[in-house]
Amino acid sequence: MLDRPPAGGLRTYHPRQGRVSARHLAALDRFLPRFGVPVVATPTRPPARHPLQPLDLTALYGRAAPVVLEIGSGMGEATAAMAAADPARDYLAVEIHRPGIANLLSLVVDGGLTNVRIAVGDALHLLRHQLAPGTLDAAHIFFPDPWPKTRHHKRRLIRPANVALLASRLRPGGTLRCATDCAPYGRTMLDTLTASESLVNAHDGYAPRPASRPMTKFELRGIDAGRAIIDLVFHRR
Repeated sequence: MLDRPPAGGLRTYHPRQGRVSARHLAALDRFLPRFGVPVVATPTRPPARHPLQPLDLTALYGRAAPVVLEIGSGMGEATAAMAAADPARDYLAVEIHRPGIANLLSLVVDGGLTNVRIAVGDALHLLRHQLAPGTLDAAHIFFPDPWPKTRHHKRRLIRPANVALLASRLRPGGTLRCATDCAPYGRTMLDTLTASESLVNAHDGYAPRPASRPMTKFELRGIDAGRAIIDLVFHRR
């Protein structure tokens, strides 16, 4: 199963099954061993007895290059497009949804992309146990689950502890980019990121929409529904 819950802690995503076409099943079987990176769920008690070595990113991509972490790559269209337009950097997409993983694999293979790998599992586990501090050139969190009900806000990805973890994995000067079509979550994101001692806002409040972020069907649906798209860009101090 590709959507097992994390060992300990709260989910920050809705587990979804979804239909996987025969083409995508073939992509999973043929290409996940080549482009996939398992996210290892580690025991939490006591953590010191279960150390994990950080990923060897140079070995993973076959070169030394800046790495961009894509948390929640969805169906993969935006990740594939950004990686194709940015060949000097390597992209590590993190996704839990089988159809999305399969679709991104197909896009990677069809596009001949060599700078994309797909981490299958929970992004917080990857950050805690498999990425060393200062590893990332950038991290992207585009349209994460807003968990709109108040009782579910504790499951939101952009929370102080998670932001501190994310910031620690960025190199000094590295970039955190976020986007949402949920206005209340956008305001909370801005407040939470601004409160981080490790991050500084690249703009005065919200950021203009970056031309480098491809327009996806999800974003277009939000615009068609009248929802404003909020972008945020912060840098590691």
